[in-house]
Amino acid sequence: MPTNELKTEPNRNPRRDSGRLSSVTTAIHLLKAFDLEDQELGITELAVRLNVAKSTVHRLAVALLDEGMLQQNAESGRYRLGFGLFALGSLVRSRFDVANASKETLNALRDETQENVRLAVLEGTQVLYLHDFESPQTLRLRCGTGQQKPAFCVAEGLCLLAGLRESELADVLADERIALTPNSVADEAALRARIQQVKHQGYAIEDEECEEGTCCLAAPIFQNDGRVLAAVGVAGPSLRMKKNEFAVLAPVVVEAAEAISRSLGFAGRPPVYA
Repeated sequence: MPTNELKTEPNRNPRRDSGRLSSVTTAIHLLKAFDLEDQELGITELAVRLNVAKSTVHRLAVALLDEGMLQQNAESGRYRLGFGLFALGSLVRSRFDVANASKETLNALRDETQENVRLAVLEGTQVLYLHDFESPQTLRLRCGTGQQKPAFCVAEGLCLLAGLRESELADVLADERIALTPNSVADEAALRARIQQVKHQGYAIEDEECEEGTCCLAAPIFQNDGRVLAAVGVAGPSLRMKKNEFAVLAPVVVEAAEAISRSLGFAGRPPVYA
């Protein structure tokens, strides 16, 4: 039957089958050509390994050199991986560091508050939850580890946006925002005012802005250079998390965030928001 024939067709990647890799893909393959045994490679060697023209390899190598992804041996002209890759790798490692360093504090915060406790980082215009420790109570939020939500309408996201440089924040706010609930603040001017408030008070409040019936209070986590790396939030049903109790909850969440910041080497220097 024709349908059976279709099912037996191999799963193909059309970009690979086309026989013509994109420049981005070729650049990635170029970087992956280096290893511990071959830490320096010339244009000819790279061209052979990638099976592309030397002119293509040279063009990509020059571009990667300009961006710090490659370095060039002044004597031999051969290339090696650059420190730009180390900087990018350090960003990834910092996320692993904060995820590992925060577990004990987050568990303790969950035990103290009896609500969901979340650890979030910024991914473009979204927050990514590295941890979401579920409340022990019968009525609780669904655990969302690995989940992504729009940064503008969650407390952790407001903390992370407050830590961006102006140019970075402008890039995020340039994207369209769609209100998810009647309480969502999508207007740019109003959102900027909320971000300023977070900078002033040191924490953010989410009052049914992402999901109806859900509230959250979050505080920023700082890395050793004073930049905001992540945010810790306590979230629960609005039936339990009342506005008049936020003033009591805020210092508890801020203290937990500060403890995690100290474990990452932050020594209490003024936050860098510029």
